[in-house]
Amino acid sequence: MQNANQGSSGNLDGEGLVIGIVQARFNADITDTLADACLAELATLGVAAKHITHVTVPGALEIPVALKAMADSEDFDALIALGCIIRGETYHFELVANESGAGVTRVSLDHQLPVANAILTVENLDQAVARARDKGRDAARVAVEMANLLDELT
Repeated sequence: MQNANQGSSGNLDGEGLVIGIVQARFNADITDTLADACLAELATLGVAAKHITHVTVPGALEIPVALKAMADSEDFDALIALGCIIRGETYHFELVANESGAGVTRVSLDHQLPVANAILTVENLDQAVARARDKGRDAARVAVEMANLLDELT
């Protein structure tokens, strides 16, 4: 049986879901755009503002530890990671991109909890600006759909 927010892409009914968001402050112009789009989409999907916990951390490498603390609390149906890593001239980009992504995935798998990863990894600021709004919206949709799916499966 499908509800009004369920289509071929899955159940996007956010009513009653509790969502945690961890946003990196590094590249704040981009991560603020990610967060604004994500929060707007969560509202559109029916997630009540009182059921959203939104915290910030210094950068992408700190996102997984905050996600883990949220996951450990067992208070959330899904989590969302928001960040932006822009390639520079050193290997640091690969290190931050790989380690933050691996940490996000580890939290999700270790806790069997959906974590929508919207940590942008881009070549330049123009790419980040072009992707931020859509990726923020996508993260909200992924979190809601996966929370509903895991609820059905468990």
